[in-house]
Amino acid sequence: MKWSSVLSRERSQQLAVEEALESIAVDLQGEAPDLILMFVYSSQTDQYSAMAKAIAECYPDVALVGCSAAGVVGGGHEIEHEPALSLTAAVLPGVQVEVFHLLPNEMELLGDEPLMWRRRFGIEPAAEPSFVLFADPFTCDTNLLIRALDDSYAASPKVGGLASGGRSPGETQLFAGAEIHSVGAVGLVLRGNIVMDTIVAQGCRPIGAPLFVTWAENNVLCQLEGRRATEVLSELYDSLSFDDQKLFRRSLHLGVVMQEGEQEYSHGDFLIRNVIGMDPESGILSVGEQLENGQVVQFHVRDAATSASDLEAMLSRCKQDLGTARPEGALLFSCLGRGESLYGIADHDTNLIASSLGNLPIGGFFCSGEIGPVGGRSFLHGYTSSIAVFRPQYSQLG
Repeated sequence: MKWSSVLSRERSQQLAVEEALESIAVDLQGEAPDLILMFVYSSQTDQYSAMAKAIAECYPDVALVGCSAAGVVGGGHEIEHEPALSLTAAVLPGVQVEVFHLLPNEMELLGDEPLMWRRRFGIEPAAEPSFVLFADPFTCDTNLLIRALDDSYAASPKVGGLASGGRSPGETQLFAGAEIHSVGAVGLVLRGNIVMDTIVAQGCRPIGAPLFVTWAENNVLCQLEGRRATEVLSELYDSLSFDDQKLFRRSLHLGVVMQEGEQEYSHGDFLIRNVIGMDPESGILSVGEQLENGQVVQFHVRDAATSASDLEAMLSRCKQDLGTARPEGALLFSCLGRGESLYGIADHDTNLIASSLGNLPIGGFFCSGEIGPVGGRSFLHGYTSSIAVFRPQYSQLG
């Protein structure tokens, strides 16, 4: 297994593709890649078809997939709001690579029927496929897609993101082979001698203590521990330091525990959702998630230092889980609200990944929403970095 991630900032897209392909050939020592992921700055849509064609001409048998983006990741750098091309290529012996495109009406017809989805992909769950997903934010019901894949392939990891850089339908583009699409979703199915480990860094830290939901209706939180939700929240605010009170006022979130029955909770145990609004008169809070009575929740805040600390903790956990296994490549799907605008420096998340997991090739893009698992289920996130780390399942000598 070999990976390469390259970046070109050539203004001419033709020259950018040529430069990137030359770099890939050097990295892969002349071997033809089985897979190329392409992420392109979103302002030059008229060039996408020519770029895909140039890659196909160079590597006729390659599986090509990707999307347009407001910022790209590649070659050890994160380029935001400037023209750039990122290509991530992989030689994957013993791996079956399939590219797919799903139209919105096809997803509606498949619905919530796992059997229908398995027939669509022609893969049984026992094959343990991994999914990498790129969706159009305007035309794809991404929550339906994620839920259906979870129901159909419960043990399979799923990561990805929503194409970014467009303000209206048709302005974001999806790549599947030589074809360019403006609706639905595209993606990869990987199976065989490959493992895709996942990291979801939601960038928050808890404040206060975990609490039981004693009354909730849909996404409305009415009572915590038998008391009005806003009353509990007011007491929490009064107990915080001055700095945390400032964060509370501008970046308050609710973490929902996804694994029931735990005695202690730490990084990765909570699904982080926005607190959308509150009504002190009725005592209720509105949040961006469906809630149930008996769930455990905890309030969270987010800032640059917290986001960095959270990512460091998740990478440390991943490194520990990997043990002696060595990752060969990675994909980073980061929120548009992260990057330089959050940290004040470029390449923050890329550098953290490299310092923790080694100087491996990392490709990806800045998303309008990030896909990744929390507590055994996959979700569409915001303000998150969702990371896929790839390694062979078996020794290539064996």
